[in-house]
Amino acid sequence: MARVKTGVRAVGAVLVAVLGASLVGCSSTGGKRAEDARKAAAAGGRAAVDTPRWTFGMVTHSGDGDTFWDIVQNGAKQAAVKDNIKFLYAHDDEAQQQAQLVDSYIDKKVDGIIVTLAKPDAMKGALARAKKAGIPVITVNSGSAESKEFGALTHIGQDETIAGEAVGDELNKRGRKKALCILHEQGNVGHEQRCAGAKKTFEGKMENLYVTGTNMPDVQSSIEARLQTDKSLDAVVTLGAPFADAAVKAKEGAGSKAEVDTFDLNEKVAAGLKSGSLGFAVDQQPYLQGYEAVDLLWLYKYNADVLGGGKPVLTGPQIITKDQAAELEEYAKRGTR
Repeated sequence: MARVKTGVRAVGAVLVAVLGASLVGCSSTGGKRAEDARKAAAAGGRAAVDTPRWTFGMVTHSGDGDTFWDIVQNGAKQAAVKDNIKFLYAHDDEAQQQAQLVDSYIDKKVDGIIVTLAKPDAMKGALARAKKAGIPVITVNSGSAESKEFGALTHIGQDETIAGEAVGDELNKRGRKKALCILHEQGNVGHEQRCAGAKKTFEGKMENLYVTGTNMPDVQSSIEARLQTDKSLDAVVTLGAPFADAAVKAKEGAGSKAEVDTFDLNEKVAAGLKSGSLGFAVDQQPYLQGYEAVDLLWLYKYNADVLGGGKPVLTGPQIITKDQAAELEEYAKRGTR
């Protein structure tokens, strides 16, 4: 009987969502009202299901102050409200500490774990311990190649090599000849894959520049110095939204005419695209990564559902230019793009 009741309520939630979507399509005013209603419902903490209040923990490789992960969390928290989930979040940009955080959630006997695999070798043992404890795991953002091998249900994110190849193609369309790819976290396999993918499809010359991502003045000065010494550089590609602003300042300081492009989207990047200080951005839709990770764990706990068929569930890449910036800026301001 409990399953029938849950199913009825779930169907009701779907109907409400469909009706809400219809209102959004009617007018911009209706869309705003629907969005305000959604926010009010989330603030009230009213779940759309009556399944047990399971606890899910997310552990990422984020450093402090990285706005990308704020967007991931916003998606996860929204899904947690809907699915009656207690959501926990922890992060550390040092791989061993990240693994220890996963272990701490295992010790707490959480009902599901969401984790990134930026440095997969350091995380393999922690995922094995989660599997031994019977805790389902979903990987997000980084580690798509290792996810299945390490025992995760599925991976949610973009294929970093494909995303990089899309960057190379876009640089070709823009007539760029020499580009600088800025890697802000040494040892991050996803970052290496992005630059390698871009280099593969880019018809010009691409060089890598390693910077200390936790020190933004160093990031800016390193890029500025490189642009000053090589005036033939006509494109700079950063691998995260917070570093795009530093690259723009470096370009100005060097008196360079290079175009600055970036992976990921946030409010500042949307504004930069709109103003023309940035050329394009590669959006992997981090809100979806957080939202779908929680939702898919809930589906697995409730109904043993798994998406992807053994392949990653892709949330990107999507090339964003000035043409889409105005539309997406509103969503970026509210923290969902």
